[in-house]
Formats: sequence, structure tokens, C-alpha cells
Amino acid sequence: MNGISQLLQSLGTVRVVILGGVAVGLIALIMLMATRISSPDYALLYGGLESADSAAIVSRLETENIPFKLSGNGRDILIPEDQVALVRLKMAEVGLPNGGSVGYEIFDNSDTFGTTSFVQNVNFVRALEGELARTIRALNNVSAARVHLVLPKREVFSRDKREASASIVLKLNGRGRLTDDQISAVQHITASAVPSLSPSHISIVDENGNLLARGDGKETPGTGISQTDFKRVAYENRLKEQIEQLLEKSLGPGNVRAEVSAVMDFDQRTIQSETYDPDSQVVRSSQLVEENSTANEGIAGDQAVSVANNLPEAGADTGAGSSSKNASSRSEETVNYEISKTVTTEVRESGPVRRLTVAVLVNGRSEIAEDGTRTYESLNEEALNQVSRLVKSAIGFNEERGDVVEVVNMPFAEVIVPFSDEEIVTDEIFMGLTKADLFKMGEMGVLVIVAMLALLLVVRPLLNRALAVGGATPALAGPGGAAAAGALAGGGSVPAITNGQSGTSGSAQAETLNEVDSMIDIDKVDGQVKTSALNKVSEIVDKHPDEAISILRSWLYHDA
Repeated sequence: MNGISQLLQSLGTVRVVILGGVAVGLIALIMLMATRISSPDYALLYGGLESADSAAIVSRLETENIPFKLSGNGRDILIPEDQVALVRLKMAEVGLPNGGSVGYEIFDNSDTFGTTSFVQNVNFVRALEGELARTIRALNNVSAARVHLVLPKREVFSRDKREASASIVLKLNGRGRLTDDQISAVQHITASAVPSLSPSHISIVDENGNLLARGDGKETPGTGISQTDFKRVAYENRLKEQIEQLLEKSLGPGNVRAEVSAVMDFDQRTIQSETYDPDSQVVRSSQLVEENSTANEGIAGDQAVSVANNLPEAGADTGAGSSSKNASSRSEETVNYEISKTVTTEVRESGPVRRLTVAVLVNGRSEIAEDGTRTYESLNEEALNQVSRLVKSAIGFNEERGDVVEVVNMPFAEVIVPFSDEEIVTDEIFMGLTKADLFKMGEMGVLVIVAMLALLLVVRPLLNRALAVGGATPALAGPGGAAAAGALAGGGSVPAITNGQSGTSGSAQAETLNEVDSMIDIDKVDGQVKTSALNKVSEIVDKHPDEAISILRSWLYHDA
């Protein structure tokens, strides 16, 4: 113990502080790395959870004594990586996470015997809403959903029948958006699961309050727009898909983006026209009337009018008298002709295109060199002209109606795909070892190297010096005996020698002795001495000749 204290005194205060700081740092580093190695790697169990789901899952983890960490304001739960798959299976067994909604499991533990019909109906609606919300959350870009159903009950003796309706609130992932087809799919899925519910009576709103579908029964399902706008959007999307599919064959998938804007005429017209052709006459009917008439008149001069004169035989007895004869004829012909007539009824459907504006953005060519660097090369003018001609042919370009096609070449930004906790990521690098395994092996290697360096550079020299100081015999002894040796070992001043030198000489001796690291007993030295040690002693004697003479005199006095 005395040797260690003497060693610390010989090192000085500054060196002791430095060695202490290094020792503390090494101990802290070793403890940190040991903790890192012993602690398991945590992986994401579920992310973006609702508060109710997060609380339920944490409760289950605490019950089963599974370590976990919370992040993202409690919405993300992390557990040891080797237990993620097993815990997910256990949570799925109990129906977690359920998105904060309850499904048909509400009837599993309910007492149906003492439940009224009203409560049963309410539970049925709740269960149906929860199941629909879970189904909608399975769609891409949808992180959360909430469904409200209105199922009116028809009153007794009522002639009016109210239609069912629904409202859906969606929370989308990041900056994602739902297409018209996806919105229509949500409406039809909901309508198919609810009796007497029409897709056009389902309104959809996102988390930002944007109306995706009105649900007033007037617009086309899934569009939130009028029928005319739906036709225009459908036409624009069809042209857009045609352009992208055509150009991706040459430029590669994902290297083309097209946008089409169409101006369409939705006025419906009905035109009727009648055309007569006077040169084309056809006899429709004809009528011919012929009439002939004859009249004879005769009167006797001397005969009176009597019955006898009117008898048939009476004429023979009468004498000659005066007579007259009249004859007439008439012919009438009527012919009806049918004139050729053409009746034309023309109905012009709405939706002819008045003007098209097309914008096409194409990516350049990227090449990866052998060293992994990526070089970007823009398309030349000839290639852009070819793309423009293809686009014009695909859309039916008409310069007379003012169609415009613009093709621009710009580099596309790299898309970073967000990590999904449902995806299984394998990052095996070498011989089945993952990146985490390699990091852990590296930490263990660094810990071993630091421990060896600490033993070789710190612990071993300290032990050697402690043993050397503890076993050495004082090499200098003056009249003060052990006091002088202790002063030399401690780096202090040498007591006054019998030659009567002043205290100034003693201070110089102390300064000289401070330059010597440790005292050596010459009598116990066996073998050879390094030249550097002799050179060091020679330099000290040259610098301080008076002090060296004093030391030699003290040795001679001690030997005498």
C-alpha cells in the first residue's frame, strides 16, 4: 500500500488526474458495450396505432412479461426482434389491433337472454360499422377508417320509405390519395354489405375535410362530381393511360407521366328535317266518272186528258201530235299524286371534344458505372420529337380545333418507399448473417481490443511500477538515514549534507531528483544497463554538477 502511494506521489497530480480520467472512460465504455451486447435488438411490432389499440396491446405485453418500448407518442410499439412474429400471432388471436372499432365479437360475451331488441339492434349496427372499417383499412393508402350507418326503420302503416345512407371518414397514409376507382370501390363494398343502401347515398371525407364523394344520390358513385364531369374525367384518364402505356414500352416503366385536359361540349341537340322532291311523283289514286242522259217530250192537239187516253191501248187510237228529244253526257277523271318527302331526325349526343391539351413529362436515361455511380443523360431533340409525334397519333391530334401537345424531358426524383410493419425485411449479407449480427460481432471485437489495450498499456505498467517501488531499497542515505531515502523516493528535497551546504543546494537537488522516474538499487542490478539510461544520467550530471558532487559525497560518507 505504501508502494502505491509512493508511486502516485512520483507521478504527480496532473498525471494522476489524466490516468484517472482514462480509467473512468474505459470503464464507462466497457459497461456501455457490455450493455449493448447483452440487451436485445428491438423491432417494430405495430406502428401508427390508435390510443385504444396501443393501450390494449401494452396491457397484454405486461401480462406476458414481454419487454417493450414506446415511441411516436405511444403510437409505435417496439419489442425484441426475435419475438415479433410470435407476438403478432398472439395479438391476432385476441383480435388486436382492431383500429379502435368493435366487430361481431361484441356478441361473443354478451348476454342475449336479458338484452332488449333495441340494444341488439344498436350492437348490430356497431358491429357492422366496425367490420366495414376494418375492411376499408385493408386498402392501400388507408391507415384508419370510421363508418357511420343510418338504417331507418319503417314505421307501421307508413307509406313512405326512407333510404339507408352512410358516411365514411378516411385517414390516408402520408400524402397518398385515393383514385376514383378506389373511392367507388369503397362505396360499393359498403353498399353491398348493408341492406337497402345505394352506392350513390354514401358520402366519403378524408382527414383534411376534403369531400371525396357527396352521397346525395345525384352524382356518379365514387366521383363526387356530376355525370358530365365524370365523362370528361374518364375520357382524360383513358387518353392518359394510352400515352403512358405506349411510351413506357420504349422509355421504361415509371419513366413517363402524362396529363390530359379536354374541353368537351355536353349540349344535347335534336334536329328534324323534311325534304320534298317534286320530280319524283307517284300516282296515289285515280277516279273516273262518266254520265249520259236522254229526254223525249210529245203532246196531242185535240185529246183531253182522261183515263181512257192514258190506257196502254189508247195510243193506238190517237192521232199524230208534236214531240221533242234531248240527250247529254259528262265525263270526270280525278288523279291524286304522292310527292316524295324525306323526314330526318338527328340526335347529337353530348360530349364531342372541342379542344385537347396534353402535357407529357419523360425521364432521361440513367446508367450505373462499375464503381456504382449513377450518370444521367437527357434525351436529345430528335427523341423528343419522336415522342411528340407518337402522342399526337395516340390522341387523334387536330390542329384545326387548337389541340396542344407539350413534351418535356426532366430527371425524376427518387421515390422513397415507406417501411411497412407488415413487410418482412431480410437483410442477410454474408453466410446468413444479418446487418444486426455483424454490428453485434463488431461491438464484441471492439470490446475485446479495448480490454487488451487497457491491460497492456494501463494495468501492466502500473503493476510493474508498483512492484518496483515496493521492493527497492533506498539508494541514497545521508545523515538523515531513511528520511533522505524517503525524500528521494517521493520526489521531495534532500536534507542538508554534512558539508554544510545551504537550502538552495537542497532545492536544486530536489529539482534534479524530480527528473528521475524511480530509484534503482545498484547493488541489485544484474546484467547490462541500457545506453539510454547512462546517457540520461550523464546529461543530468552535466546540467547540475554541484548537486551531483553533493550526492557523491553523501554516498562516500555513507560507505565510510
